[in-house]
Amino acid sequence: MTDRSYYVYVYIDPRNLEEFYYGKGKGSRRFAHLSDGSDSEKTARIRAIETEGLLPIIRTVAAGLTEPEAHLIETTLIWKLGSVLTNKAAGRFVSLFRPNNSLHRELPGFDYQNGIYYFNVGEGLHRNWDDCRRLGFLSAGQGPQWRDQILDLAEGDVVVAYLKGKGYVGVGKVTARAVPYLDFRYEGRLLQDFNLIAPHMWENSDDPVNSEYVLRIEWIASVPRTEAKWKPHSGLYTTQLVRASLERQPITVAFVESEFNVSLKSLAT
Repeated sequence: MTDRSYYVYVYIDPRNLEEFYYGKGKGSRRFAHLSDGSDSEKTARIRAIETEGLLPIIRTVAAGLTEPEAHLIETTLIWKLGSVLTNKAAGRFVSLFRPNNSLHRELPGFDYQNGIYYFNVGEGLHRNWDDCRRLGFLSAGQGPQWRDQILDLAEGDVVVAYLKGKGYVGVGKVTARAVPYLDFRYEGRLLQDFNLIAPHMWENSDDPVNSEYVLRIEWIASVPRTEAKWKPHSGLYTTQLVRASLERQPITVAFVESEFNVSLKSLAT
């Protein structure tokens, strides 16, 4: 028979009704902290309350639980209120929770799952592979139909760069979402401060719809165009799209992994 005698409890400071400790247990466990002789922050708070002639308010939050359920509820409450609690341990299931104070940003594994993507460098007046490789970026834009494809890439996504007429030239990880040309910095400097090969990357930079958008990349492996990886008539994937998933392209994934000596799946996770 499943043991459902566990519960989750909270200690509340009667002076300001602030919750300061969550725990789990069964039987009389909820009262054990009143006789705790340690020098923990929790015990100091209890002693300060007693000095005022009061006792902590002890309430059961959830009851009739299995031990794993109690652990999970305890961890959830500690995660939610961790910044104002005296708990030293974050709970057994803390590895399944996003870090505290991170709700202001998207996190891989929580708000999105990282993918492995083909990325068409699309060389021309507005972008050049040599610039991309040297300064750690990929770019697309000069219109919403191309801009929107690069904006979908998120931090942690893996990209495999393809150079038309040459082959695959790099494997990298996205380290920041794409931003307009004028908002991108490399080592604190604007791209216009570098001697770019692409002569018109700046074009339309005053127009957020048609500007070039720049995606920060950490190159894991890359080669010059003269060493691009390709094998004719082998079923390797290409498309005119800026970005495309390689999830259903096992031949291309195996080829890229072999040629660049990387594991794309490991990089994505």
